Amino acid sequence: MRSCVREGTVERVRLISKLFAGCSALALIAVCAAPALADPPSGVTPRPADVVGVGSDTIGYLLDQYSHDYNKLHPQAPALLYGWDATGPGGTVGDPIVTKAGCQPIARPDGSSAGIAALEANIPDQANPSDFCIDYAGSSRGPAAGDPPCATGGICFVPIAGDAVTWATRDAASGGTDAPASLTLAQLKNIYLCKITNWAKVGGRSAPIEPFLPQTSSGTRAFWLTALGGGTTPISPGTCVSDENNTLQDNQGTSPVLNSAEAIVPYSVADYIAQVYHDAPCTGPSCTGSPACVPTGPENLFGCDQHGVLGINEIGGSQPMLPWPPPSPPCTACTINPKFTAAFQRLVYVVVRDAPTADDIPAYLEPFFAAQNATPPGAICRATWAKKDLAAYGFLRVAVSGAGSGAGRSQCGVSHWDPYGGKAG
Repeated sequence: MRSCVREGTVERVRLISKLFAGCSALALIAVCAAPALADPPSGVTPRPADVVGVGSDTIGYLLDQYSHDYNKLHPQAPALLYGWDATGPGGTVGDPIVTKAGCQPIARPDGSSAGIAALEANIPDQANPSDFCIDYAGSSRGPAAGDPPCATGGICFVPIAGDAVTWATRDAASGGTDAPASLTLAQLKNIYLCKITNWAKVGGRSAPIEPFLPQTSSGTRAFWLTALGGGTTPISPGTCVSDENNTLQDNQGTSPVLNSAEAIVPYSVADYIAQVYHDAPCTGPSCTGSPACVPTGPENLFGCDQHGVLGINEIGGSQPMLPWPPPSPPCTACTINPKFTAAFQRLVYVVVRDAPTADDIPAYLEPFFAAQNATPPGAICRATWAKKDLAAYGFLRVAVSGAGSGAGRSQCGVSHWDPYGGKAG
């Protein structure tokens, strides 16, 4: 999304991803085959006037679907929106990308924090200095202490959906786990501090615990460690915790290191629901092909089923999804449990540069990300198709009483800095 603010003008922006011959122009949810990735199509380099985002792996496919659907309904809009996924075709990490024409190649940002850092770099497009090379970032973490505030020269976190995070272990169909069925927050904290190192200490079998985390730029990692720390200060994981030399990706139970009865890793509940019940199966066990899957029929256009060997578990007896236990596919009614333990519910965001507007969102982005009661209202926060997308990708709709810590003061499209009591709205 274009980063400069053009006062008095609400530019029309078309959100677009890969389009395919043979798909109905009225199709909103997947009705034809599509790739799992949604980088700009091969041979296409976004123009300086186009809008471009990077960042979160967890919400990347949701944003891809939003883009696809908005474009279907606004085919005459003059600008295009592109999203660069957190990983490249075949699962490549950090490969060079040219986000727009006139921009220098950069390493593909992998995850929420990397995407936010790329946004904050404020690199101008050499072909048109009034535009930036990166215009927005997707984030599955909220504002952190090191982020600039939602004020002049800063960035604003705009909530667009609700999610939850729980712990995952190898499921029964894949050989099972030595872990118990439920862990408390205190037990999870001590496991990740390496103060509890055997499953027998928390009600499981006598076996060493193998705790894992996603790579350091992951928003899910940041959220998980903060939730274990009580919601404000993240814990520092102990030396027994592995992220596979900073290579383990979010929400991918296809990683070989997780195929162990002793492994534990945080997992997005929304992504689990999307993968198991709405995504196409991977074409190979590692889910790294290009494309990694080929959606058909009602399957999601973007993303593949990467839950692999993992299943999700309870925290303190609280069930992360409904119905519970997770049924075998299909399940059109499967959803995040809105009563899941509050410490592990979260908001997910689009992060934008602060603008001198009433809602801090650049004027040309307001038609897409502004609140439902704004003028004009944001499509993502009010459109019927957007609600369908949220369900298809496992997320909850955010309203005034939406999901996530501090969400009682949050609303879709209402930018804020600190969901724990700072600026809101």
